[in-house]
Amino acid sequence: MGLSSQRSALTGPALSNLRERVRGRLLSPDDDGYEAARCLFNAMIDKRPALIVQCVDVADVMAALAVARAQGLDVAMRSGGHNGPGLALVDGGLVIDLSPMRGVRVDPEARTVRVEPGCTWGDVDHATHAFGLATVSGIISTTGVGGLTLGGGHGYLTRRYGLTIDNLVSADVVLADGRLVHASEAEHPDLFWALRGGGGNFGVVTSFEYRLHPVDTVIAGPMFWPLDALAPTLRWYRDWLPEAPEELYAFYLTGEVPPAPPFPEELHGRKVCGLMWCCTGEPGQAEAAIRQARKVAEPLFEHIGEMPYPALQSLFDGLYAPGDQWYWKGDFVRDISDAAIAVHRRFAEVPTTQSTMHLYPVDGAAGRPGVGETAWGHRDITWSMVIAGVDPDPGRADLIRDWARDYWQALHPHSAGGAYVNFMMEEGEARVQATYGDNFARLQAIKAKYDPDNVFHVNQNIPPAEAVA
Repeated sequence: MGLSSQRSALTGPALSNLRERVRGRLLSPDDDGYEAARCLFNAMIDKRPALIVQCVDVADVMAALAVARAQGLDVAMRSGGHNGPGLALVDGGLVIDLSPMRGVRVDPEARTVRVEPGCTWGDVDHATHAFGLATVSGIISTTGVGGLTLGGGHGYLTRRYGLTIDNLVSADVVLADGRLVHASEAEHPDLFWALRGGGGNFGVVTSFEYRLHPVDTVIAGPMFWPLDALAPTLRWYRDWLPEAPEELYAFYLTGEVPPAPPFPEELHGRKVCGLMWCCTGEPGQAEAAIRQARKVAEPLFEHIGEMPYPALQSLFDGLYAPGDQWYWKGDFVRDISDAAIAVHRRFAEVPTTQSTMHLYPVDGAAGRPGVGETAWGHRDITWSMVIAGVDPDPGRADLIRDWARDYWQALHPHSAGGAYVNFMMEEGEARVQATYGDNFARLQAIKAKYDPDNVFHVNQNIPPAEAVA
């Protein structure tokens, strides 16, 4: 069962001992800074940890973990704080807050970057772009590297360069028993396999090393159609994408035009469907694909052109700032049937300006590894879908939650089963098992080896197997 049922307040001597052992800040509920430190990206989450340890180095992580285990406290790990269900915090437990650990070191000759777990993808992009290099990440630059990577990671570069985990070279990990190990294909390869998609189940990662690729300027931006064009454009997209060159990426979306530049004022508040483009190939390649899309239906709006890759990565930052109410649901999608398109059209009238549905491509290079090569085993799917209800007003929490749930329930029968763990709320063990499929038993065995007491259970949990041969 692990430590989930063993909650206790941190005693005075234990707290004093921890203060002597760490260089970072320790924040209890009565301390200045505690309220800010317990805020997450999703303001729908309201949890009150007994203690937040803002770690500045590996020694702090080891000390915090040791005290948590000795005191029987639940342990949560926080990197960027974007986790939808709020699993970066735990009521009454101890939070290992990695956000102060933000070092980045680029090796331009080896084309690698070593990143500490408190970094955001904006930190990484800033450092690597100076050398005309990048690795695969998400679509919002304020996202933390830790959660996105351990869940698998996909974004604008996925069709060409795979998932984030396909570009992970190594990781330093503090295990449940306090040891620090280096995981790679050569060292602790079973742990390295599990880290690539298995979430935060196996330890506290204190350093990630990624492979970099030559990415500097991209051709990117949005194209919007009226909702009446959803059926023909989504049918075209489902047929076009699997055959498109891997240098071409576009995710399909439904949403509402935000009341802000560069969108024309007459379109503000208009419900739309559309594509978000990114081309890392030749300009002519992008233009040919965009011309095809225009022929399907006349766009209401386009804002596509050359831009630095970090600019593309931060385009959504203003629309999705910290402090909004979030409720999201995800599914893997292999094919988009006409019946599924009808469901999308039925729910395309999003309830709020920031609510949306995205179909992210995870084919191309992401589909080349075998099912058993990483913990992420769904290598035969085409899209990772998210339905996100978002609004700043807590009074609309039920509205966005109900819309997202109803949409997902209507669409789920048309899915491939399972979902990207980073697009799941707390949905139960059956959903976690469906996500990992045939890899689940292997993950349980590795969990039993590295965390037999399930210390790291505040996550999309993979419980340890009872015994390992």
